[in-house]
Formats: sequence, C-alpha cells, structure tokens
Amino acid sequence: MRFKFHFIIILLFLTSVLAHGQFAIRNQVAPPKPPDSVDIAYYSKKNGWLAAGKVFGLNMGIWAFDRYIMDEEFAYINIHTIKKNLKGGFVWDNDQMGTNMFLHPYHGSLYYNSARSNGFNYWESGLFALGGSAMWELFMENEYPSINDIIATPIGGLSVGETLYRTSDLVLDDRRTGTHRFGRELAGFLIAPTRGLSRIISGDAWKKRATSGKQFGVPDVSVEISMGVRALEFKEPILDKGIGAAMDINIEYGDRFSDENEKPYDYFSFKSNLNGHGSQPILSQLNIIGRLYLTELVDTEKDFLSLGFYQHFDYYDSDTISKDSGKIPYKFCTPASFGTGLVYRSNRTKKFSFDAYLHGNIILLGGTLSDHYVVDMRNYNLASGFSTKVGFNSAYKDIFSVSGNYEVYRMFTWKGYPQDIDWETVDVHEFNYQGDRSQAILHAISLRADLKLINRVYLTGIVYNYTRDTNYKYFPDVFSQTYEGRLMATYKF
Repeated sequence: MRFKFHFIIILLFLTSVLAHGQFAIRNQVAPPKPPDSVDIAYYSKKNGWLAAGKVFGLNMGIWAFDRYIMDEEFAYINIHTIKKNLKGGFVWDNDQMGTNMFLHPYHGSLYYNSARSNGFNYWESGLFALGGSAMWELFMENEYPSINDIIATPIGGLSVGETLYRTSDLVLDDRRTGTHRFGRELAGFLIAPTRGLSRIISGDAWKKRATSGKQFGVPDVSVEISMGVRALEFKEPILDKGIGAAMDINIEYGDRFSDENEKPYDYFSFKSNLNGHGSQPILSQLNIIGRLYLTELVDTEKDFLSLGFYQHFDYYDSDTISKDSGKIPYKFCTPASFGTGLVYRSNRTKKFSFDAYLHGNIILLGGTLSDHYVVDMRNYNLASGFSTKVGFNSAYKDIFSVSGNYEVYRMFTWKGYPQDIDWETVDVHEFNYQGDRSQAILHAISLRADLKLINRVYLTGIVYNYTRDTNYKYFPDVFSQTYEGRLMATYKF
C-alpha cells in the first residue's frame, strides 16, 4: 500500500504535536480533574454502522484521490486485479520506510478513530483498523497485498490512534460557543480527523452541553518544547553540512507512578526529534510508549516499583549527509512491539529525585538499514526480534537534571533472497523477500542535561550515539557508529 508525498502535510502536523519523554523535571499544564460520568455515558454509545461506514468511505476517498487526482498506477483496479490479489496472497513490499513504518500506522489511526469516536474501546477499535487495512490490501490496489502493511497499519494504528484520540480530547470543550468553540473543534479535527468527522455527523461539533464532554477529564499532562541546533556525524570535511536547526517536542500524559490498574494509554509518553536540515528527513525520531496494564509491586514511603505491560512504537531515520560521507548514519524502526516494563522511583530525599525504568519487548515487525538491498524504494531489511530499554532520571529540585537512555534492538531478517539471484529479472511488485538474510544489533544511547535559566526555561544539551552491527549470510559483516548532539533552549509548560 503506497501513500506518496501528498501525505507530507500529515507528517508535518503530527510531528508538531507528538513527542515522548519521561521527564526528570515536570510541570503540570493544568491541575488534574476526573471525567464527568455524564460525559462518559454520553460518548460511550456504540454505533458500529457509522464506524464501519467511515472506514469504508475513507478507503474509497483515498483510492479516488490516488486514481483520479494523482493518477497512480497502483490505483487502477478491477475485478481481475482483485482476483489476482486473492489468488496470489500476501508478500513483503518494497516501499520506503517513511511510507511503510510511519504513514501506514497513521492511516491505521484513522481507521481506529473511526471506531473509537463511536463508542468502541481500545481493543474493539483495533479490529476496525485491521478490517480497514485488509480491505485496502486485498481490493484497493493492483499489487499483491502486503504482509508488513497488514501488521504495521492496525498495530501501529492502535498506538498512534489512541494518542491522537486522547490529545484531541484535551482541546475539545462542549460548553464553549462562537469562535472559541470553532477553534477548538478545528484543532480537534486536525489532530484526529475521523473523530472530528464523527462529531460533525452527529452534530456534537456545535451542540452546547452543560459539561465539557471530555472523556478523560483533565489528565496529568506535561509538555516541553526545545529549539536549537543539531550536529550529526562529527567528522571532517562534512561537519559544516552536518549542522542544522533542531526542535524537540516532548509530552508525558498521565502518572507513570500510578498504583492503579487503569485503561490502556491512561499513561503514555512521546519523544519526537524534528530537523530543519537540508539533507535530512524532517522527522528523525519518534517514540511512543503506551501502558496497557499495571500491577503494583512495591509502594512505601521510600520506594515505588510497578510492573506493567506496554506497547512501543519506535522510529529512527536519517539520510546521507553529503557526497563526502556517502553513507546513511542510521535507519531503523519498530512499529509493532509489545513487552513488559518495570518502573521505579525513590522517595528517600526531598531535594534530589531519582527514577528508572526497564523494558523488555517482542518486535513483531521492524526494519533496519541494509548495505546491499536496494529494490524499488526500499533500502532497509524487514525483520522481527526483540529489544531492551533502560533509562533513568535524576534531578536536584527544579534546578538541574540528568537523564540517560539505552536501547538495544536485535532484529532478524529470516526470509532473505537467494545468493545467486538475477537482479535483471526482478519484478519489484512481486519480489517477496524481507531483504538480505541477516541479523542486526542496534544500539541507541542518549544522555541529556538540563540547567534552569529562568522560570520554566532551561538550557538543554543532548548527546546521542547510534551503532549498528549487521551480520550477513552472503556478505561481509558491517559495523557503523554515528554521534549526534543537540544544544537547545527548553520551555516547560
């Protein structure tokens, strides 16, 4: 399934509102308030026909745009292409990483919120995302349905969809009228379009009610925005080309030290790194961690420890800096990943704070840069495997903090092409391989320090290290290492 660059505006918007972070120094945007039972009851009424109709209409609308506006070859469908797809079955496709691992999960979020905004819960809405993806893959293209898309679209759609749904809930307010109400409804529509469409169809977009309509009340939310410069790959003679503008937007939603078993995504965190860097993608990093289940292990005056089940979405992307460099610093992602996590906090001192976390995950679908596989628009291997994340946050009052994060990914490309393949005869649409037969170990390490300058404003420095060790079956092993630094001013809302 291909979404060309006519979706670039979606990427720009999403990366301006999404981020991650477990903050060492945290300010609340507003005092938390529980949701009103009247609002929960009002917006919990299920409407399956409307949800399914929006999923169907969304697919038809995008297909019509691709077919009649963009004149995309893959959108020329008929009964013969449908029979071919059903007979041929699913294959691994060769679209670029941004399409497969970011835009597909975003599209899945549109399916998801078609149901979520019509009374269905997290798990039920995921089934609508799966159905919408299956409809597109089997019927809406003249190319074989994609294995990686049928995984990334609904599972990634769960993560992106629920975060967008809850983010839109922050801005909506049914008590407002006039231009203030219009502005909030417009913002909610841009954040979660299919939820906004549901509100328009039902008339809730302009209906005034005695309560706010917020299904999650006012949650414990913290937001920080950082702006400054980024230096990627500290090597001559390309240092001048490796420097560009940088912006990070981090959000932490809910209480990561909660001792209650809450609903999926009552706690989640984001991290997004954005760049104004000519040779680099706008979005270089996006991480989402959403808590699905929680159980308390220790909760005393001195210590807190919880065990939870989490969903993870990780996306790291870069491109060749210059002809002098001639290489891509890093490129890997995991749009479908789940695992367990331990969260610890020490309450032993008042001036100093310390907390830490440890996650172990199964990667259902991932991708990692290839040194050899370049087929159509794909220069990465599709894979599965496992990952580990460990990190800490330490702060002295609200004056100074240090945070560290260490992530390890091990991904296996188990369906590789044969060694003696004739590349001259390859049909890129039917080349059914994950990539090079290989296994890759990837490390992402970051160390961050924040120093308070004035109220809510901090000087932030972050250093990243990315390493990749890929072991190929038919080629020599490759090891690469890249450093990145960011120096920014951070405002904590």
